[in-house]
Amino acid sequence: MTTKQRKVEIVEYNPQWPHFFNELSGVISTAIGDLALRIEHIGSTSVPGLAAKSIIDLTVVIASREFLPETIYRLAVLGYEHEGDLGIPGREAFAREGEDVPRDETGRKWPAHHLYVCAQDNAELARHVAFRDYLRDNREEARSYEKLKYQLAQQFAYDVEAYCEAKTHFVNRILKQAKK
Repeated sequence: MTTKQRKVEIVEYNPQWPHFFNELSGVISTAIGDLALRIEHIGSTSVPGLAAKSIIDLTVVIASREFLPETIYRLAVLGYEHEGDLGIPGREAFAREGEDVPRDETGRKWPAHHLYVCAQDNAELARHVAFRDYLRDNREEARSYEKLKYQLAQQFAYDVEAYCEAKTHFVNRILKQAKK
């Protein structure tokens, strides 16, 4: 099943999502070491109380793209495969080689997650953090977003790209609000 055909499933907020993020980021941070300035929990699972697709989104923030080759190497040791920017300049995506990635020698199967690497001055990173922070601080907008996500998941049940595209107007409106 291709990404486009994967079912869009929104589930109620899981209070374990921050815990999963902390565990994943701990393993990743240990492997990357001082190359990582920080690791951000982004996406809907990072907003307390917000329903979401049950996929943790993590972004490793590095000082500059100069450190990207070494970061790619260190993530490969954990079992992540570099996929390039996937059409979003400066945001490097990584695929997992299996459910045991990141490989930490325990054989543990990890929750579904997306991993990205961005330089600290990346515009897309700034957008994701601003959107997340605004929703964390504005419960009514978070509820509106949740309602929209449920509606779009029904409308575009097997078209992830259309689902994401249909959220664009809402996201852009929130980003304008966040700048005020």
